[in-house]
Amino acid sequence: MIRLIILLFFTIISLNSYSQKFGYVNSEFILNSMPEYKEAFSEIENLSKAWEKEVSEMYIDVEKKEVILKNEEILLTKEMYEEKRIELDEEWNEVRSYQQKVFGFEGLYFLKKKELIQPIQDILFESIERVAKKNRLQIIFDKSSEPVLLYTNPIHDYTDYVLEDLGLTEKNI
Repeated sequence: MIRLIILLFFTIISLNSYSQKFGYVNSEFILNSMPEYKEAFSEIENLSKAWEKEVSEMYIDVEKKEVILKNEEILLTKEMYEEKRIELDEEWNEVRSYQQKVFGFEGLYFLKKKELIQPIQDILFESIERVAKKNRLQIIFDKSSEPVLLYTNPIHDYTDYVLEDLGLTEKNI
């Protein structure tokens, strides 16, 4: 009988040690609560709009030249037309190249966004790690991104703990 009780006791202890605690946070909500993120996002949006306007003006300028060339086509010799056509094609390539330099993969927009947002995300991830360790969590899911959580029990939501860890509770704002 004593052996059975001891065996049962160790079985229960071993089962408890293998159970994993998990929780989830809403990182999008947390980031939108951070003034630094709002400032960085606003700066990125302003830069993006300025670059979009610049690229748009470049396209409009080349399109105007395209129309002028079409209108002058009958007045030009074949050699003159071909020469102007080559120049215009080079301008189109320059505009596309500049657009790619700004908005393409690893472009200025991407690099600026990474420069401004990455440090803020690092702060968030460090806070999530502190909360996970403090609450002895093995896994934390992010409710705001892939994979989609179809149901979440609010008892496992640690978003408020991360906000508190970052000093972003309503009493501190």
